[in-house]
Amino acid sequence: MYVTLHGGLELVDRLADDAKLNCLPGAKEALDELRLLFQYCALFQVADRLSFDLSLARGLDYYTGVIYEAVLVDGDDDDDGIQAAFVGSVAGGGRYDNLVGTFNPHRKQLVPCVGVSIGVERLFCIMEARTREEPRTNHTQVYVASVHKGLHLKRLEILNRLWAADISAEHSYKTNPKLLDQLQHCEQYRIPYAVIIGDAPSLSQ
Repeated sequence: MYVTLHGGLELVDRLADDAKLNCLPGAKEALDELRLLFQYCALFQVADRLSFDLSLARGLDYYTGVIYEAVLVDGDDDDDGIQAAFVGSVAGGGRYDNLVGTFNPHRKQLVPCVGVSIGVERLFCIMEARTREEPRTNHTQVYVASVHKGLHLKRLEILNRLWAADISAEHSYKTNPKLLDQLQHCEQYRIPYAVIIGDAPSLSQ
């Protein structure tokens, strides 16, 4: 049941009221520390980037306390805080009190430690993939297109209205360009918006 839970401060408060968890030694102290962590994160305005995930598991043979993982996401969150696209883990770590002592077998010593490892190679791969996209060399925001013949003057009228509103716009200099050619021009030069002019039957096809 517990391993399916994840959330924010509200989950910590909910678990604090769980009678079964309250019977476990150290549970109350751990939840109090997590609550304090969320309070600090809220002060730094990053609490919305933090998730308490009970399904997370790392290095059970040497981690002795809290564990954490940093994940990279693509895109903006929606209104419900749901992340657009999960890219993957790029860092991870946690608390390990017994690990250092294992390097000196003749003297068992408890050395409290917290550490993190960062996937540098994976970060570089992601950065390279993102910079591989061709930069936009055309700053036109709107392309004025027409569906059929006889709309050259109408295109010019709309074009001038866009220019008057300080919107970067362009159109085909041909009198009667084909719609497909105009749309291909938008795609080739990565123009994000198009105003398409035509009568209702033509536009509905």
